[in-house]
Amino acid sequence: MWLSVTGHCGLTRRRVGGAAATVLLGAVTLGGIAPGAEAQTSSPTASATAAVNADRCSSPVGQGYWEVASDGGVFTFGTAGFYGSTGSMHLNAPVVGIAPSADGRGYWLVASDGGVFSFGDAPFEGSAGSLHLNSPIVKMVPTADGLGYWLVASDGGVFSYGDATFYGSMAGMPLNKPVVGIAPTRDGRGYWLVASDGGIFSFGDAQYHGSTGGQPLNEPIVGMSAARNGNGYVLAASDGGAFTFGASGFLGSLGSIHLNQPIVDIAGTFVGNGYTMSAADGGIFNFGDSTFCGSTGSIHLNQPVVGVASI
Repeated sequence: MWLSVTGHCGLTRRRVGGAAATVLLGAVTLGGIAPGAEAQTSSPTASATAAVNADRCSSPVGQGYWEVASDGGVFTFGTAGFYGSTGSMHLNAPVVGIAPSADGRGYWLVASDGGVFSFGDAPFEGSAGSLHLNSPIVKMVPTADGLGYWLVASDGGVFSYGDATFYGSMAGMPLNKPVVGIAPTRDGRGYWLVASDGGIFSFGDAQYHGSTGGQPLNEPIVGMSAARNGNGYVLAASDGGAFTFGASGFLGSLGSIHLNQPIVDIAGTFVGNGYTMSAADGGIFNFGDSTFCGSTGSIHLNQPVVGVASI
């Protein structure tokens, strides 16, 4: 597998193969792995797992994911292709998220000023880069057909582009905590917003399945991923805690593990029976049918990782 690393110094490629244990353990303090998390040792069972993971990460219909750093550097793993980055460009504001195109042959990056950067076959449908924003953009998600996307700001403001329809927002309304994420429904006729206290706000045909808004959390929520059937969602906290609602099953968490760096984002798998968490140092943690295809957990990064997206 080739790892594409982009930073201010330009694009380099480093060969990564058979190093899953080294990379993953570089992001976790030994002493236990949460149920469902992928880890490898030298045992025969682990060797078999590594072989299965290698097949899943290299086959044409296999798994993969992208990580993005705040300078727009993009890191690719498994079947996720490298289509470009802003790692060597001067940005007006830091990148805060990444979203895949419909067929996985491209992606968008979004900056906190609402600037949108399109790569591969991800179409540019507009941005908020020239607008005066009351609050910074924190995340973006695409429509199901990949011909549009939504941006969400920390005050709950929602900005729609392409065939993405505006169904409402929290802009101008009092929030206990800032909004940190957004997830669309399966048919794209609604979306959920999540705040850092786990409060959930539903719009369009998005059904409310519960929240952690009234519960004490050890660490704030940093992102959410919707169930593939649209009937639930999972929230991720910066300590790796996972909170599932509706049809989203609990597949494990990192809440009891010491992390070198906090979790910054979560992405669901294509099948919908798993999720992937990414840490600020690029450490990757897999649950359910999410396959470990590598990470930047042991690599020096110019800027911290801020987002992850699955193919």
